[in-house]
Amino acid sequence: MSAPSVIALVGDHDPSIVAHQAIPRALAAATAAIGSIVIWTWLPTEAVRSADLGDFAGFWLVPGSPYRSMDGALAVGRWAREEGAPFLGTCGGFQHALISFARDVAGLPSADHAETCPDAAFAVIAPLACGLVEVTGKVRFAPGSHLHRAYGAGEATEGYHCRYGLAPAYREILASHGFRFTATDDQGDVRGGELEGHRFYVGTLFQPERSALRGEAAPLVEAFVRAVAGKT
Repeated sequence: MSAPSVIALVGDHDPSIVAHQAIPRALAAATAAIGSIVIWTWLPTEAVRSADLGDFAGFWLVPGSPYRSMDGALAVGRWAREEGAPFLGTCGGFQHALISFARDVAGLPSADHAETCPDAAFAVIAPLACGLVEVTGKVRFAPGSHLHRAYGAGEATEGYHCRYGLAPAYREILASHGFRFTATDDQGDVRGGELEGHRFYVGTLFQPERSALRGEAAPLVEAFVRAVAGKT
């Protein structure tokens, strides 16, 4: 029997966080649906070591920011991006994937997060005009995107628990360097995106894992698990 594929759930595990309750359930349902042996383990942000990341088949940078180690979170985003490993970032995970991309690829080495650095000169992640704490809303997906393929539809209704997102001023520069914003709300504001040319590097402000708490499938989680298992 082949060894199982291991997903690193990168974040500071807190059983009181709704997303942390939902993620193992969503992964269990996705694994059963695809019929592959995929397991997962929590990797605290302060325990991230680049030399050890090759032990994992995929990475989920989970909600729950600010993280105890921002450097650890950013390192995972960078490693998965550069090494081609499947990556999913939800809520704070998406935000930090964008900071990693801005610093390393888009020529903004001082890019930062307004929550942890409110005086940042380049606050790529800034307070949302309208907070999305315990809010649900419609999300529209760009045709041909990983998100569109995962859901098999042009839109879905998803839940949020966040106050921060991509600052509009940086949308074009990140897009011009290869980060494609493929999920938007009805007003056209960014709600998710993916790295061009990568087999699976997807982030969302919404938390697709929450559907597992209702006993429903999480299409994006299943797509991520398929990528980890090499079934895409």
